[in-house]
Amino acid sequence: MKRDYYDVLELPKTASPEEIKAAYRRLAIKFHPDKNPDVKEAEGKLKEINEAYEVLSDKQKKGLYDQFGHAGVGAAPPPQGGGGFGSYGDVGDFSSVGDIFGDFLGDIFGGAGGGRRGQSQRTRRGADLRYDLELTLEQAAEGLEVPIEVVRQEPCETCGGSGAKPGTTPKICPQCKGAGQVRISQGFFSMTQTCPTCKGEGKVISSPCPECRGAGVKKHTEKITIRVPAGVDEGTSLRVTGSGNQPGQGGVPGDLYVVISVKEHPKFKREHDDLFTELTLSFPEAVFGGDFDVPKLGGGTVRMKVPQGTQPGTVYRLRGEGFPKLNRRGAQGDLMVKVNIDVPKNLTDQQRNSLRDFARASGIKESETKSNIFKKVFG
Repeated sequence: MKRDYYDVLELPKTASPEEIKAAYRRLAIKFHPDKNPDVKEAEGKLKEINEAYEVLSDKQKKGLYDQFGHAGVGAAPPPQGGGGFGSYGDVGDFSSVGDIFGDFLGDIFGGAGGGRRGQSQRTRRGADLRYDLELTLEQAAEGLEVPIEVVRQEPCETCGGSGAKPGTTPKICPQCKGAGQVRISQGFFSMTQTCPTCKGEGKVISSPCPECRGAGVKKHTEKITIRVPAGVDEGTSLRVTGSGNQPGQGGVPGDLYVVISVKEHPKFKREHDDLFTELTLSFPEAVFGGDFDVPKLGGGTVRMKVPQGTQPGTVYRLRGEGFPKLNRRGAQGDLMVKVNIDVPKNLTDQQRNSLRDFARASGIKESETKSNIFKKVFG
């Protein structure tokens, strides 16, 4: 059984990103195999530390882990955020656990050229975007194609994404000399961090582009058609590769995540691939039984046989009449039908007398009708 990631990094669940990074660095040094050549468990321990840091240092993965534990980070999660359409920050200071591990331990243990040489030396990736799409239960069952409008960043046409005024070029950053990182010393070891002057770009802009004000990107509204497959559930995330924000010059766009929500239905409730509904019968219908029409989601009915003497609250299963199973063509869940009994409130004299006869024939005395089901009928 996997250990809790916070326990692995010896942190409380309220730890800040800075505390998570510091704990990882401390434990990475402590359990590095080069420092523990005779400790067989060191390599496994370091692997566990790397895994914990990879999740807790990622805002999206950390949010899913805090909510669902290890099960929440089994697959690539969509960006998290509020309702509607939103953008999310670019990839963090380190592109992977390997980057921070290689750079940092390369400095400590004398590794030459460990890790990356600065953000300017690797491909930048734009921010992922999220779009919340609300569907009816029928739409979720049938699937559909729906057009949406996405506001995303694209390279500025005036400066070509460089951020510099046309006719000028960015200059090498005077602090990091174009490396995108600066080296700092802490006690007996040194480490590198993103250059605060150029923010890891390795260059600075002295004459910003008047159109994008040096950002290198501008907002653009784009229409995209989303294909929603039949059987999607609440919270399903549809990934549209390359439709997220695009950074400036030389970068690759992020992805768009369309997150599905489903409206409540007045007659049907969904649980996984099964649908639940109710069928109301009169007292004689429940007594004698018979074949009855049950409404289906999306229209139409299905015939259901009700046995004689069906009790109120009985649930019948109609196999294969439920919700379509996602990515399993032709497969459907079941329709669960709960039977209710309609007790009449207003009776004619003939009906009242007939029910009194029924009560006597059933061995129920007149005085006992006040404390059983016939109380509702006789008043």
